[in-house]
Amino acid sequence: MRNEQEFIDGLYARVDALRGDTEDSVAGALALGDKPMQARLERDILVAERSGLLAALNAVDGSLCFGRIDLTSGTRHYIGRIGLRLDDTERTPVLIDWRAEVARPFYLATGHTPMGLRRRRHIATDGRRVAALHDEILDLGDRERTGHEDPSGDAVLLAALNSARTGRMSDIVQTIQAEQDEIIRAPYRGVLVVEGGPGTGKTAVALHRAAFLLYEYRELLAKRAVLIVGPNPAFLGYIGEVLPSLGETGVLLATVGELFPGVRARAADTPEAAAVKGRADMAEVLAAVVRDRQALPDPVVTVEHDREVLMLDDGLVNMARERTRAAGLPHNVAREHFEGHILNTLTDLYAERVGTDPFDGSSLLDPSDITQIRDELAENPEVWSAIDQLWPLLTPQRLVADFLAGPEGYLDDADAAAVRRPVTRTWTVSDVPLLDEAAELLGVDERVARARAERERETQIAYAQGVLDVSYASRTYEFDDKEDSDPDSSEVLSAHDIIDAERFAERQEEEDFRSAAERAAGDRTWAFGHIIVDEAQELSPMAWRLLMRRSPTRSMTLVGDPAQTAEAAGVGSWADILGPYVEDRWDHTRLGVNYRTPSEIMDLAAAVVRAEHPDFEPPSSVRSTGLRPWIRPAYDDLPGAVEKAVAELTPAEGRLAVIAPRDLHRSLAARLDGVTAGADPDLTRSVVLLDPRQAKGLEFDSVLVVEPGRYGTSDLYVALTRATQRLGVLHTGDLPAGLRQAAATP
Repeated sequence: MRNEQEFIDGLYARVDALRGDTEDSVAGALALGDKPMQARLERDILVAERSGLLAALNAVDGSLCFGRIDLTSGTRHYIGRIGLRLDDTERTPVLIDWRAEVARPFYLATGHTPMGLRRRRHIATDGRRVAALHDEILDLGDRERTGHEDPSGDAVLLAALNSARTGRMSDIVQTIQAEQDEIIRAPYRGVLVVEGGPGTGKTAVALHRAAFLLYEYRELLAKRAVLIVGPNPAFLGYIGEVLPSLGETGVLLATVGELFPGVRARAADTPEAAAVKGRADMAEVLAAVVRDRQALPDPVVTVEHDREVLMLDDGLVNMARERTRAAGLPHNVAREHFEGHILNTLTDLYAERVGTDPFDGSSLLDPSDITQIRDELAENPEVWSAIDQLWPLLTPQRLVADFLAGPEGYLDDADAAAVRRPVTRTWTVSDVPLLDEAAELLGVDERVARARAERERETQIAYAQGVLDVSYASRTYEFDDKEDSDPDSSEVLSAHDIIDAERFAERQEEEDFRSAAERAAGDRTWAFGHIIVDEAQELSPMAWRLLMRRSPTRSMTLVGDPAQTAEAAGVGSWADILGPYVEDRWDHTRLGVNYRTPSEIMDLAAAVVRAEHPDFEPPSSVRSTGLRPWIRPAYDDLPGAVEKAVAELTPAEGRLAVIAPRDLHRSLAARLDGVTAGADPDLTRSVVLLDPRQAKGLEFDSVLVVEPGRYGTSDLYVALTRATQRLGVLHTGDLPAGLRQAAATP
C-alpha cells in the first residue's frame, strides 16, 4: 500500500507541475496583448490548446490512476484516465491512458486467456489517497501473494454497483467488462447498434466509446466533432460529467429539441400530435406547403411601369414557375431564377407595348434598348412586390408556424385537429425536425447573407474612419523652448498616418477560435464526425431525417432498447429506422447483463412486460440484495402515503426518485419537504420528483412508483427498473396484470 501511495503522490506531483506550467503558459500568452496578425493567431491557438489541456487536468484530479498490470516479462504499467509522461529526454510514460492498446489486457485478460499478464491490480482511491487494493492472479503458476488478492475478481465491480448514487452518472473506466470493451473500441465508421435492457450499461458504454473515438481518431474528430443526442435535458445533465472525467471536453451534448440553431424546444406535444408530426410523410406534406407558396395570380397581377400597365396572368407566371422548378433548387435559392424569368417576361410585355412598329409589327428596339428596359424594371418597386407575392422569401419558422395554424388541406381531419395550434413563439420538441425539414426545402438565399455581410463591413469601415478622424483631430505637437521652432518638425506619427479605414477595420475582425463542438452547435449544416444517439428507439422518422443530415458519412452509434419504446412517434425497430438510409449495412450487438437492477426488482419488472409479451426475456442481473419490492394501496390519502413511503425509502446516502404521473406532481411536491417539480429537476437532491419519461436513462438508490395503472407498459417497465437497491409501489387504482399477481403473492 505504501509503495502505491508513493507512486500516486508522484503522479499528482507531475499533474500539479503540468497544471502550473499550463496556467503560466496561458497567462503569458494572454499578456502579450496586441501583436501582428500572425502572432495573434499563434497566441490564440496556443491559448485554446492549453486551456483544453488545463480543463482535462482539472477534470481527472479525483481518481487519476485506478489500475496496474504486471506482465510475465516483468514489465509493469499503471492505467489511468489520461496518459502522463516524465519531462525527460525520452518522454518516458508513467501512466497509460485507459484507451491505449497496451491497456486493453486490463479489461480483457482472464485466467483462461491471460494475454501475457501475471497480475491485475485495481487501485481504489479516495481523492489522492490510496484506499484499497484488489489483486487478481492471472498466471496460475505465480505463487507470490500480496495479501490483496480478490478470489472472485468482482470486488471492485460490486463495490461500484452498490455505492450510493450522487445524482450524476459516474464513469465506469475502472470496471469496464469484456463485452463492453469490444463495443467501446469498435471502428468508428458505419452504423453500430448497441441494444440492451435496463441496467446493462449501454449509456456508459456509449459515452466511453465517444471518449475512445476522440482518443483514437483525434485528428479527424477534433475538426468535425462528436454529437451525443439524449432523450431529455435531465438526462444530459445526469451524464454531463462523464466525458470531462475522462479528459474529453469537446463533445456536443444535445436533445433533438436543441438541434435547430436559435431554437431551444422544451415543450411537449400531446402523444397524438407528436405521432402525426413524427411521421415520415410529413416531409412530403411540408414540400407541398412550400410548393403552394409558389403562387399563381388570381386572375392576374398588375405592374405599372412608365404609365403602362403590364399584366401577369397565370399562364405567364406558371411558365416562369415551372422553368424555375426544373432547376431543382431549394425555394429561397431558386427565387433568383424566378426573378429573372419574371423580369424577362415583363421586359417582353413592355417592349411589345412600346417598341412595335404599328404598320408591320416589327420591333423598333435594339438589344441595348431591351437591356435598358430590363434594368429600369428591376428598379421598379411594383415588380418586386409582385415577385414577393408570387414567390416569397420564407423562413422555416414562418412556414412551419403557418402550416400548424392551418393544416387543413394537407392532413385528414383527425390529424389536422391533433396538430392545429395558433401561431406562437413557443416550439415543441416535435416541431424541431419539421423546422429542419423546412430549412432543407427552403435553403438560404446567399445574396441576402452577402448583402448583410457587406452592410456590416461598411459599418465597421465607417466606425474605423471615425476613430481615425478623432485621432487626426486630436493630434499633438511637441515644441522646443525656442520661439522659432517649427511645429511640424516634431509631429508625432499617429494611426491616421500609417493605415486607412479599410485596413484598420480588418484588423479589428475577431478570429473564430471556438472548438468544433461550439461551432457545430450554431451551424445547422454541420457534418459531424460521429453521432451517438441514446434511447434511439424513441426518435421519430422525422427526427432521423434530421440526424442523418448531420451524418452524411453514416458514422453513428445507436443505443437503446425497443422494449422501452414509449413515445408514440418512436420507430422501435432498428430495421425500420436504418433501412431508408443504409439498408442492411449496419452492425448489431446486444448487452445481456444487468449490472444496475437487483434480481428481485428485475423479476417484478419482467412480469409486467410478460403479461403483454409472454416471450419477453430481460437481461440477467448479476446481483441480489435480498430486498423484495413492496406494493401497497393508498386509497384514502395518496399524498400522505407518498410522504410516509419517502421517509421509509430515502437512503442515508444516495438518492430517491418518486416517479408519478405529471398531473400529480404539484400535490405531491406540496407534501414533500424541499422537493420541486418541473421540466429541469435537480438530480443532485436527495429526493427528486419525475414522470416516467423524465426518468429514462437515470438511476437511483431507491424508487417509489406512484399510480402504476396509469402508465403504458413501456413507461412502467422504465419506472420499475431505475432502482439499484429498493423499490416501492403505491396505487389507488387497479394494478396492471404483472403487478397484480406480485401483490397477491405473500
